[in-house]
Amino acid sequence: MASRQTHKPTTLEDWERSDLYHNSFLINNDHSLDAAVKNSKDQGLPDIAVSAAQGKFLNLLAKSISAKRILEVGTLGGYSTIWLAQAVPDDGEIVTLELSEHHAKIAHENLKVAGLDNKVTIITGPAAESLAKISSEPPFDLVFIDADKPSNVIYFQEAKRLVRKGGVIIVDNVVRYGRVADPSYTDENVEGVRNLLKAMHGDDEVDGTTIGTVGEKGYDGFIYAIRK
Repeated sequence: MASRQTHKPTTLEDWERSDLYHNSFLINNDHSLDAAVKNSKDQGLPDIAVSAAQGKFLNLLAKSISAKRILEVGTLGGYSTIWLAQAVPDDGEIVTLELSEHHAKIAHENLKVAGLDNKVTIITGPAAESLAKISSEPPFDLVFIDADKPSNVIYFQEAKRLVRKGGVIIVDNVVRYGRVADPSYTDENVEGVRNLLKAMHGDDEVDGTTIGTVGEKGYDGFIYAIRK
């Protein structure tokens, strides 16, 4: 039996090094993803997209449930969208929602370079309004929520309506360096996560858990939920 690892304080530098090391074995170079990162940076988009390891996780998750229709809330420059679009079959579909017209334009450019724009529909405008207009038929297999945190509850409730039974809902950035669990700390993003957790507590329509993560993007985590 393996012995318990000795505790060692770690830093962001340690997490970045670990990500890069593991990625060097498990993630192949992808010029379209690299181009999306560069174009997004050159166009002034904030550096808040998922990491390469997180993108690969989303890709593998979509493949593992044979996802054909995926809903994404929060497009940004389309980096995570590319990972998801690569996972669905040729007749698959990604619907992604983005508030900013500028971000949506850059995302479309990046998807076109990746040769995936035919699989993706970008809807611009406030996500809560866009979600309310989407039909639940046919349902989505996977919903990825990575947008403004104060609206988490609204997005999650709509995701439950739109995802199939047995489908998966992922909500990103729910640990926030442990601040969500720190009663002495508050801001609108932390409160958005706390409100989501309260809404999920006792919700018989879903079953979920929070997975904490560390890596090049810091200390955070995501909720993994399944629609019953």
